[in-house]
Amino acid sequence: MTLDIPPELVREMKLRAADEGRKLRDVAIEIFRRGLIQPNATGVAVRRRVKLPLIQCRKPMASAKKITPDEVADLLLKQEVEWSHEASGR
Repeated sequence: MTLDIPPELVREMKLRAADEGRKLRDVAIEIFRRGLIQPNATGVAVRRRVKLPLIQCRKPMASAKKITPDEVADLLLKQEVEWSHEASGR
């Protein structure tokens, strides 16, 4: 990819890179990243969020045993193995 960046901005990035003993590429990446998390025109910071799976219980039980994150991971792994076997016809 090629970007047409105004010479004065390239000069400023080069000076910053030299002052900090860093590569121009690393300084440019940092500046782009910081710019992307700045508030947009509506004043809202734009960030991409990671979407995690939501596990819903059928109905809450007052006496239900609380399970640990490791137990949840084990259950999800077992479920994934079952789905894999079903998909492959085993």
